[in-house]
Amino acid sequence: MMLRTLCRAGGALLQQTQRTAPRLWVTPAQQRWASSLPMNTVILFVPQQEAWVVERMGRFHRILEPGLNFLIPLLDRIRYVQSLKEIVIDVPEQSAVSLDNVTLQIDGVLYLRILDPFKASYGVEDPEYAVTQLAQTTMRSELGKLTLDKVFRERESLNSNIVHSINQASDEWGIRCLRYEIKDIHVPPRVKESMQMQVEAERKKRATVLESEGTREAAINVAEGRKQAQILASEGEKAEQINQAAGEAQAIWAKAEAKAKAIRLLSEALTEQNGNAAASLSVAEQYVSAFSNLAKESNTILLPSNTGDISGMVTQAMTIYSTLAKTSPAVAKTEAVEEKSEELQNQSESIQ
Repeated sequence: MMLRTLCRAGGALLQQTQRTAPRLWVTPAQQRWASSLPMNTVILFVPQQEAWVVERMGRFHRILEPGLNFLIPLLDRIRYVQSLKEIVIDVPEQSAVSLDNVTLQIDGVLYLRILDPFKASYGVEDPEYAVTQLAQTTMRSELGKLTLDKVFRERESLNSNIVHSINQASDEWGIRCLRYEIKDIHVPPRVKESMQMQVEAERKKRATVLESEGTREAAINVAEGRKQAQILASEGEKAEQINQAAGEAQAIWAKAEAKAKAIRLLSEALTEQNGNAAASLSVAEQYVSAFSNLAKESNTILLPSNTGDISGMVTQAMTIYSTLAKTSPAVAKTEAVEEKSEELQNQSESIQ
């Protein structure tokens, strides 16, 4: 019963001190709620994500873990209460000068966490205030290394450099800076107008460049199309000429074959019986046909002296044929042809 009574009394006293105790680490930039310094009631309950630093007779003794803890009255005293949660601090707006001498107004947000409650309690008097001031000075120093244009383009790199610089200095304080984010960047009105004019000029430049590139691409496409059309037309003409030449060659070849075949058949026919007579008849027919067409094709007519002497003309044709046939080894056949020609001459004279 005694232990239960002490636990209830300790819990009630702890809740009362948490309601009425003042805030810790109050700075102009940020006021963070934390558990107040509780009294030593022998039995204490430490909330989760909090670390209570205990001093025994004015000297650091231990850090209470979350849950149930026991202390010695009068000798032990809770000196610091540290929150192990992630802390968000608003960095107030401040002025900074860039590398090109432009005055900027910049504010940000700092995210940090206490990793070592002992160092955070005894390493610095006010950890949050110290980190806030360090963030402001670091941000001014990093902004002085960049021009105005790079400040807007390299915000991520700027945030990373600020976090790195803060962590190098806050390592002795038991505090770890997780990230830093720039919220707003305010520039003077005249600089803002110049930036707007620069943006408009850049956009006009891009539009002009894009229009010229479009015109160039269109001209290239037209020229390429004309080139392809000329190439296709020349290839078509070439194919047409090749096809025409091939057709003419085939026609000549066919005519030559037909003529050779006709000569072959004629020679075979002449070697047969009465072949010369048939040849004489054919020559006479061609002569008569040619003579009948003289007056139809032209007004100028050239007539031989013996136009009416058909037998003479036939005899002359057969004589030419006989002369050509003498070159062949068949002499007997030539004599037969001459006999046939004489017979034809006699027949023509009888006809007259």
